[in-house]
Amino acid sequence: MSTETGDVMTDRIRTDILIVGSGPAGSTAAKYAAAKGAKVTMIERRKDVGVPVRCGELIPSDSEIRGMFPEAGDIASLFDVPSNLRLREIEGIDLIDPKGRSVLLDFTGYTTDRDRFDQYLASEAIKEGAELIKECHYQRSENNVAITSAGEIEYKVIIGADGPGSRVARSLGLQRNMHAYPAVTAQAKGDFEPHVKMFFGGIAPGAYGWIIPKAGQANVGIGFSPKFANGTLGEYFDKFVKKHDLDVVTKMEGKFVPSEGMLKDIVSGNGMVVGDAAGHVISVNGGGVPLALIAGRVCGEVAADNVSAGRALTDYQDQCERIFRKPLGTAARNKRLADTFAFGSDRRTALCMRMLGIRRMGNLIRCKKILP
Repeated sequence: MSTETGDVMTDRIRTDILIVGSGPAGSTAAKYAAAKGAKVTMIERRKDVGVPVRCGELIPSDSEIRGMFPEAGDIASLFDVPSNLRLREIEGIDLIDPKGRSVLLDFTGYTTDRDRFDQYLASEAIKEGAELIKECHYQRSENNVAITSAGEIEYKVIIGADGPGSRVARSLGLQRNMHAYPAVTAQAKGDFEPHVKMFFGGIAPGAYGWIIPKAGQANVGIGFSPKFANGTLGEYFDKFVKKHDLDVVTKMEGKFVPSEGMLKDIVSGNGMVVGDAAGHVISVNGGGVPLALIAGRVCGEVAADNVSAGRALTDYQDQCERIFRKPLGTAARNKRLADTFAFGSDRRTALCMRMLGIRRMGNLIRCKKILP
Protein backbone atom coordinates (compact mmCIF):
# COMPACT_ATOMS: atom_id res chain seq x y z
CA MET A 1 0.00 0.00 0.00
CA SER A 2 1.34 3.42 -0.90
CA THR A 3 -0.16 6.08 1.34
CA GLU A 4 0.53 9.34 3.06
CA THR A 5 -1.75 10.39 5.87
CA GLY A 6 -2.08 12.51 8.94
CA ASP A 7 -5.22 10.75 10.14
CA VAL A 8 -5.54 9.33 13.64
CA MET A 9 -5.18 5.55 13.75
CA THR A 10 -8.00 3.64 15.36
CA ASP A 11 -6.70 0.04 15.20
CA ARG A 12 -3.29 -1.43 15.85
CA ILE A 13 -1.14 -1.33 12.72
CA ARG A 14 0.96 -4.38 11.88
CA THR A 15 4.01 -3.87 9.72
CA ASP A 16 7.30 -5.53 8.88
CA ILE A 17 9.51 -2.49 9.38
CA LEU A 18 8.68 0.61 11.40
CA ILE A 19 10.82 3.65 10.66
CA VAL A 20 10.67 6.59 13.05
CA GLY A 21 11.56 9.80 11.22
CA SER A 22 11.16 10.81 7.57
CA GLY A 23 14.35 12.78 7.03
CA PRO A 24 16.94 11.67 4.47
CA ALA A 25 18.04 8.64 6.51
CA GLY A 26 14.52 7.43 7.31
CA SER A 27 13.10 7.99 3.83
CA THR A 28 16.07 6.31 2.15
CA ALA A 29 15.81 3.30 4.45
CA ALA A 30 12.07 3.15 3.73
CA LYS A 31 12.62 3.31 -0.03
CA TYR A 32 15.15 0.49 -0.18
CA ALA A 33 13.31 -1.73 2.30
CA ALA A 34 10.02 -1.33 0.42
CA ALA A 35 11.76 -1.98 -2.90
CA LYS A 36 12.73 -5.39 -1.55
CA GLY A 37 9.11 -6.22 -0.81
CA ALA A 38 8.90 -5.45 2.90
CA LYS A 39 5.83 -3.79 4.37
CA VAL A 40 7.19 -0.47 5.61
CA THR A 41 5.53 2.08 7.87
CA MET A 42 7.29 5.41 8.38
CA ILE A 43 6.06 7.83 11.02
CA GLU A 44 6.86 11.52 11.26
CA ARG A 45 6.07 13.75 14.21
CA ARG A 46 5.84 16.91 12.11
CA LYS A 47 2.94 18.06 9.96
CA ASP A 48 5.15 18.56 6.91
CA VAL A 49 8.23 16.55 5.99
CA GLY A 50 11.41 18.63 6.09
CA VAL A 51 9.85 21.64 7.80
CA PRO A 52 11.41 23.65 9.36
CA VAL A 53 14.83 23.61 7.69
CA ARG A 54 17.60 23.27 10.26
CA CYS A 55 20.75 22.67 8.20
CA GLY A 56 23.12 24.37 5.77
CA GLU A 57 21.55 22.75 2.66
CA LEU A 58 24.88 21.99 0.99
CA ILE A 59 25.22 18.68 -0.88
CA PRO A 60 28.80 17.74 -1.86
CA SER A 61 29.44 16.41 -5.36
CA ASP A 62 29.70 12.66 -5.93
CA SER A 63 33.48 12.97 -6.30
CA GLU A 64 33.78 14.77 -2.95
CA ILE A 65 31.63 12.12 -1.25
CA ARG A 66 33.68 9.28 -2.77
CA GLY A 67 36.86 10.96 -1.58
CA MET A 68 35.57 11.10 1.98
CA PHE A 69 33.91 7.66 2.01
CA PRO A 70 35.73 5.44 -0.51
CA GLU A 71 34.10 2.29 0.88
CA ALA A 72 30.55 3.51 0.17
CA GLY A 73 30.31 1.67 -3.15
CA ASP A 74 28.11 2.89 -6.01
CA ILE A 75 26.57 6.17 -4.92
CA ALA A 76 25.51 7.61 -8.28
CA SER A 77 21.91 6.42 -8.03
CA LEU A 78 21.64 7.60 -4.40
CA PHE A 79 22.41 11.19 -5.32
CA ASP A 80 20.56 11.34 -8.63
CA VAL A 81 17.96 14.00 -7.82
CA PRO A 82 15.77 16.15 -10.09
CA SER A 83 17.52 19.18 -11.55
CA ASN A 84 15.08 21.55 -9.85
CA LEU A 85 16.55 20.50 -6.50
CA ARG A 86 20.00 21.71 -7.56
CA LEU A 87 19.70 25.43 -6.88
CA ARG A 88 23.28 26.64 -7.16
CA GLU A 89 26.48 24.92 -8.21
CA ILE A 90 29.28 25.44 -5.69
CA GLU A 91 32.80 26.12 -6.95
CA GLY A 92 34.76 26.37 -3.71
CA ILE A 93 34.85 27.13 0.00
CA ASP A 94 36.33 30.35 1.36
CA LEU A 95 37.93 29.62 4.73
CA ILE A 96 38.03 32.90 6.65
CA ASP A 97 39.96 33.48 9.86
CA PRO A 98 38.97 35.90 12.68
CA LYS A 99 40.97 38.71 11.08
CA GLY A 100 39.12 38.36 7.78
CA ARG A 101 41.96 36.65 5.91
CA SER A 102 40.57 34.18 3.37
CA VAL A 103 41.90 31.19 1.45
CA LEU A 104 39.88 29.47 -1.26
CA LEU A 105 39.57 25.69 -1.05
CA ASP A 106 38.60 23.82 -4.22
CA PHE A 107 35.32 22.09 -3.46
CA THR A 108 32.37 21.10 -5.64
CA GLY A 109 28.74 20.47 -4.85
CA TYR A 110 25.38 22.21 -4.96
CA THR A 111 22.84 23.76 -2.68
CA THR A 112 19.21 22.76 -2.35
CA ASP A 113 16.00 23.55 -0.50
CA ARG A 114 16.11 20.94 2.25
CA ASP A 115 12.36 20.94 2.76
CA ARG A 116 11.75 20.08 -0.91
CA PHE A 117 14.74 17.72 -0.95
CA ASP A 118 13.38 15.77 2.03
CA GLN A 119 9.87 15.73 0.57
CA TYR A 120 11.24 14.30 -2.66
CA LEU A 121 13.01 11.49 -0.80
CA ALA A 122 9.84 10.69 1.15
CA SER A 123 7.82 10.62 -2.08
CA GLU A 124 10.31 8.15 -3.56
CA ALA A 125 9.77 5.86 -0.56
CA ILE A 126 6.01 6.11 -0.98
CA LYS A 127 6.33 5.24 -4.69
CA GLU A 128 8.06 2.03 -3.67
CA GLY A 129 5.13 1.16 -1.41
CA ALA A 130 6.07 2.59 1.98
CA GLU A 131 3.34 4.14 4.13
CA LEU A 132 3.93 7.54 5.71
CA ILE A 133 1.96 8.65 8.74
CA LYS A 134 2.51 12.28 9.73
CA GLU A 135 1.87 14.04 13.05
CA CYS A 136 2.61 10.77 14.81
CA HIS A 137 4.90 10.95 17.84
CA TYR A 138 6.88 7.88 18.86
CA GLN A 139 6.94 7.41 22.64
CA ARG A 140 8.44 4.01 23.44
CA SER A 141 8.46 0.35 22.50
CA GLU A 142 7.12 -2.64 24.42
CA ASN A 143 7.52 -6.21 23.16
CA ASN A 144 7.81 -5.26 19.47
CA VAL A 145 4.97 -2.75 19.74
CA ALA A 146 5.58 0.97 19.36
CA ILE A 147 3.44 3.20 21.53
CA THR A 148 2.73 6.37 19.56
CA SER A 149 0.50 9.41 19.89
CA ALA A 150 -1.76 7.91 17.23
CA GLY A 151 -1.97 4.34 18.50
CA GLU A 152 0.03 1.12 18.60
CA ILE A 153 2.22 -0.18 15.77
CA GLU A 154 3.41 -3.77 15.86
CA TYR A 155 6.65 -4.41 13.97
CA LYS A 156 9.32 -7.02 13.25
CA VAL A 157 12.16 -4.51 12.88
CA ILE A 158 12.33 -0.92 14.08
CA ILE A 159 14.64 1.76 12.64
CA GLY A 160 15.32 4.96 14.57
CA ALA A 161 15.93 7.88 12.21
CA ASP A 162 14.73 10.35 14.81
CA GLY A 163 17.74 12.59 15.34
CA PRO A 164 20.53 12.96 17.89
CA GLY A 165 18.17 12.70 20.86
CA SER A 166 16.65 9.48 19.45
CA ARG A 167 13.85 7.98 21.52
CA VAL A 168 14.21 4.77 19.55
CA ALA A 169 17.85 4.51 20.63
CA ARG A 170 16.73 4.96 24.22
CA SER A 171 14.10 2.23 23.87
CA LEU A 172 16.73 -0.10 22.39
CA GLY A 173 19.17 0.58 25.22
CA LEU A 174 21.71 2.18 22.89
CA GLN A 175 24.02 4.95 23.99
CA ARG A 176 23.07 8.54 23.31
CA ASN A 177 24.98 11.11 21.30
CA MET A 178 27.25 12.92 23.74
CA HIS A 179 28.46 16.52 23.50
CA ALA A 180 26.24 17.52 20.60
CA TYR A 181 26.73 21.20 19.85
CA PRO A 182 24.02 23.73 19.00
CA ALA A 183 23.66 25.43 15.62
CA VAL A 184 21.10 27.76 14.08
CA THR A 185 20.27 28.73 10.52
CA ALA A 186 18.06 31.08 8.51
CA GLN A 187 17.65 32.40 4.96
CA ALA A 188 19.04 35.76 3.78
CA LYS A 189 18.09 37.56 0.57
CA GLY A 190 20.72 38.74 -1.89
CA ASP A 191 23.13 37.80 -4.64
CA PHE A 192 26.12 35.77 -3.50
CA GLU A 193 29.14 34.41 -5.33
CA PRO A 194 29.25 30.61 -5.88
CA HIS A 195 31.53 29.98 -2.93
CA VAL A 196 30.58 28.72 0.50
CA LYS A 197 32.00 31.09 3.10
CA MET A 198 33.04 29.53 6.40
CA PHE A 199 34.06 31.90 9.19
CA PHE A 200 36.12 30.60 12.10
CA GLY A 201 36.11 32.78 15.20
CA GLY A 202 35.26 36.47 15.11
CA ILE A 203 31.83 35.77 16.62
CA ALA A 204 32.66 34.14 19.94
CA PRO A 205 35.35 31.75 21.17
CA GLY A 206 34.71 28.30 19.71
CA ALA A 207 32.09 29.59 17.26
CA TYR A 208 31.94 29.37 13.49
CA GLY A 209 29.59 30.78 10.89
CA TRP A 210 28.61 30.16 7.29
CA ILE A 211 27.09 31.80 4.26
CA ILE A 212 26.01 29.19 1.71
CA PRO A 213 24.71 30.63 -1.59
CA LYS A 214 21.42 29.52 -3.08
CA ALA A 215 19.23 31.03 -5.81
CA GLY A 216 18.73 34.71 -4.95
CA GLN A 217 19.43 34.04 -1.31
CA ALA A 218 21.77 32.21 1.03
CA ASN A 219 21.57 29.84 3.96
CA VAL A 220 23.31 31.60 6.83
CA GLY A 221 24.02 30.33 10.30
CA ILE A 222 26.35 29.70 13.19
CA GLY A 223 27.35 26.88 15.49
CA PHE A 224 29.45 26.93 18.62
CA SER A 225 31.02 24.85 21.34
CA PRO A 226 29.26 25.70 24.63
CA LYS A 227 32.39 25.11 26.71
CA PHE A 228 34.14 28.05 25.03
CA ALA A 229 31.31 30.56 24.72
CA ASN A 230 29.15 32.17 27.39
CA GLY A 231 26.44 33.83 25.30
CA THR A 232 23.32 32.55 23.56
CA LEU A 233 22.92 31.34 20.01
CA GLY A 234 20.52 34.17 19.32
CA GLU A 235 23.05 36.76 20.49
CA TYR A 236 25.83 35.27 18.39
CA PHE A 237 23.58 34.93 15.36
CA ASP A 238 22.50 38.56 15.61
CA LYS A 239 26.16 39.60 15.87
CA PHE A 240 27.04 37.52 12.80
CA VAL A 241 24.13 38.93 10.77
CA LYS A 242 25.02 42.52 11.69
CA LYS A 243 28.72 42.05 10.99
CA HIS A 244 28.07 40.75 7.47
CA ASP A 245 25.09 43.02 6.73
CA LEU A 246 22.78 40.11 5.96
CA ASP A 247 19.12 40.62 5.05
CA VAL A 248 17.58 37.73 6.99
CA VAL A 249 14.02 37.00 5.90
CA THR A 250 13.09 33.83 7.80
CA LYS A 251 12.86 32.73 11.38
CA MET A 252 16.03 31.38 12.97
CA GLU A 253 15.81 27.60 13.44
CA GLY A 254 18.09 25.48 15.60
CA LYS A 255 19.26 21.92 16.16
CA PHE A 256 21.94 19.94 17.96
CA VAL A 257 24.75 18.41 15.90
CA PRO A 258 26.50 15.17 16.96
CA SER A 259 30.23 15.77 17.32
CA GLU A 260 31.93 12.51 18.26
CA GLY A 261 31.51 10.30 15.21
CA MET A 262 29.46 7.13 14.80
CA LEU A 263 28.16 5.57 17.98
CA LYS A 264 29.88 2.41 19.16
CA ASP A 265 26.71 0.34 18.69
CA ILE A 266 23.97 1.14 16.17
CA VAL A 267 22.13 -2.21 16.38
CA SER A 268 20.36 -3.77 19.36
CA GLY A 269 18.02 -6.75 19.23
CA ASN A 270 15.59 -6.16 16.39
CA GLY A 271 16.32 -2.45 16.11
CA MET A 272 18.77 -0.13 14.38
CA VAL A 273 19.51 3.59 14.35
CA VAL A 274 20.62 5.61 11.35
CA GLY A 275 21.56 9.17 10.41
CA ASP A 276 21.96 11.69 13.22
CA ALA A 277 20.61 9.11 15.66
CA ALA A 278 23.64 6.92 14.88
CA GLY A 279 26.15 9.76 14.84
CA HIS A 280 26.42 9.66 11.05
CA VAL A 281 27.62 13.27 10.97
CA ILE A 282 30.97 14.86 10.06
CA SER A 283 32.06 16.44 13.35
CA VAL A 284 34.12 19.27 11.89
CA ASN A 285 31.45 20.73 9.61
CA GLY A 286 28.12 19.22 10.65
CA GLY A 287 27.51 17.58 7.27
CA GLY A 288 25.13 14.64 7.47
CA VAL A 289 22.92 14.32 4.38
CA PRO A 290 25.32 12.21 2.24
CA LEU A 291 25.96 9.89 5.18
CA ALA A 292 22.22 9.59 5.84
CA LEU A 293 21.57 8.42 2.28
CA ILE A 294 24.49 5.97 2.24
CA ALA A 295 23.64 4.48 5.63
CA GLY A 296 19.91 4.61 4.95
CA ARG A 297 20.27 2.38 1.91
CA VAL A 298 22.30 -0.19 3.83
CA CYS A 299 19.90 -0.06 6.77
CA GLY A 300 16.79 -0.51 4.63
CA GLU A 301 18.19 -3.39 2.61
CA VAL A 302 19.44 -5.26 5.67
CA ALA A 303 16.10 -4.76 7.45
CA ALA A 304 14.16 -6.12 4.48
CA ASP A 305 16.47 -9.12 4.16
CA ASN A 306 16.09 -9.80 7.87
CA VAL A 307 12.30 -9.95 7.51
CA SER A 308 12.32 -12.10 4.38
CA ALA A 309 15.32 -14.35 4.94
CA GLY A 310 16.61 -13.92 8.48
CA ARG A 311 19.67 -11.85 7.59
CA ALA A 312 21.45 -10.65 10.72
CA LEU A 313 20.86 -6.98 11.50
CA THR A 314 24.48 -6.83 12.62
CA ASP A 315 25.37 -6.84 8.90
CA TYR A 316 24.27 -3.20 8.97
CA GLN A 317 26.68 -2.45 11.81
CA ASP A 318 29.47 -4.27 9.95
CA GLN A 319 28.94 -2.33 6.74
CA CYS A 320 28.77 0.98 8.56
CA GLU A 321 31.99 0.12 10.38
CA ARG A 322 33.71 -0.37 7.04
CA ILE A 323 32.26 2.76 5.43
CA PHE A 324 32.19 5.28 8.27
CA ARG A 325 34.27 4.33 11.30
CA LYS A 326 37.67 5.51 10.08
CA PRO A 327 36.71 8.80 8.36
CA LEU A 328 34.25 9.84 11.06
CA GLY A 329 36.74 8.88 13.76
CA THR A 330 39.36 11.02 12.04
CA ALA A 331 36.93 13.95 11.83
CA ALA A 332 36.10 13.61 15.54
CA ARG A 333 39.80 13.57 16.47
CA ASN A 334 40.40 16.62 14.30
CA LYS A 335 37.60 18.44 16.10
CA ARG A 336 39.09 17.54 19.48
CA LEU A 337 42.44 18.91 18.30
CA ALA A 338 40.70 22.12 17.21
CA ASP A 339 38.97 22.37 20.58
CA THR A 340 42.31 21.94 22.35
CA PHE A 341 44.55 24.18 20.30
CA ALA A 342 42.53 26.46 18.01
CA PHE A 343 39.54 27.51 20.05
CA GLY A 344 39.50 29.64 23.16
CA SER A 345 40.55 32.90 21.51
CA ASP A 346 40.51 34.50 18.07
CA ARG A 347 44.29 34.86 18.23
CA ARG A 348 44.75 31.11 18.64
CA THR A 349 42.22 30.37 15.90
CA ALA A 350 43.97 32.65 13.39
CA LEU A 351 47.40 31.26 14.30
CA CYS A 352 46.31 27.63 13.92
CA MET A 353 44.65 28.32 10.56
CA ARG A 354 47.85 29.92 9.26
CA MET A 355 49.96 27.03 10.53
CA LEU A 356 47.68 24.41 8.97
CA GLY A 357 47.56 26.06 5.57
CA ILE A 358 45.19 25.31 2.70
CA ARG A 359 46.13 21.64 2.25
CA ARG A 360 45.59 20.65 5.87
CA MET A 361 42.45 22.80 6.13
CA GLY A 362 41.17 20.88 3.10
CA ASN A 363 41.94 17.63 4.92
CA LEU A 364 40.05 18.94 7.93
CA ILE A 365 36.92 19.55 5.86
CA ARG A 366 37.22 16.15 4.14
CA CYS A 367 37.62 13.85 7.18
CA LYS A 368 41.34 13.27 6.61
CA LYS A 369 44.25 13.52 9.01
CA ILE A 370 45.69 16.99 9.53
CA LEU A 371 48.70 15.80 11.54
CA PRO A 372 51.49 14.99 11.07
